Amino acid sequence: MTPLEERIGYKFRNSLFLAEALTHPSLAHEAQRYHFDYQRLEFLGDAVLQLVITEYLFRNFRVEAEGQLTKLRSRLVSREALRMHAATLDLGRYILMGRGEEASGGRERTSTLADAFEALIGALYLDGGLEVAKNFILTQTRADLEELAEKPVDINPKGDLQELLQSISPQSPVYELISQSGPEHEKTFISQVVWEGIVLGQGAGRSKKQAETAAAIEAMQLRRWENKL
Repeated sequence: MTPLEERIGYKFRNSLFLAEALTHPSLAHEAQRYHFDYQRLEFLGDAVLQLVITEYLFRNFRVEAEGQLTKLRSRLVSREALRMHAATLDLGRYILMGRGEEASGGRERTSTLADAFEALIGALYLDGGLEVAKNFILTQTRADLEELAEKPVDINPKGDLQELLQSISPQSPVYELISQSGPEHEKTFISQVVWEGIVLGQGAGRSKKQAETAAAIEAMQLRRWENKL
């Protein structure tokens, strides 16, 4: 296995896929002759990455609306996020590129690293299939995915709800856990938010925090406090 294959834990059956994924377009420009590069694999890898991340978010963030899921996906597949994953693998050192590109800092360039990371996903997909590519993506993005579970949305529904209600009354909303079900590794929590005796909303999630966030989102949609005014 090559050092990179050892890093990613996968041995390519067709080593040409890996070579193509690690070849920068500058190599052909400098040689003044045709040479494959990673651009086509990058195109494929981008689509595979989008599919895997979209499916993960769909299955694990069950209460978020389409717009919120889109925000989460954008955060996970941003150029900066991909650059960081590539840097973790030290991908830059393995890329074949022209001398001019290398001299100008090409091995550390965000666009180069992000493109090569997507190309590597495309190569894994062609060589090993969707499951191989999926395992690679979820392994490389595990820390980001775990962080999303704690900070699932860019907005703060609980904070927004509290601020709105305290403009009406000094009493703060209270979150109550109604139930929890399912196996230990895949529990579903249901919570409700109560304010001055009114159940403003309910929500479900994979953690208490997610359930409370979902309850706050429903409360903001239903606006039941307006019946008290």
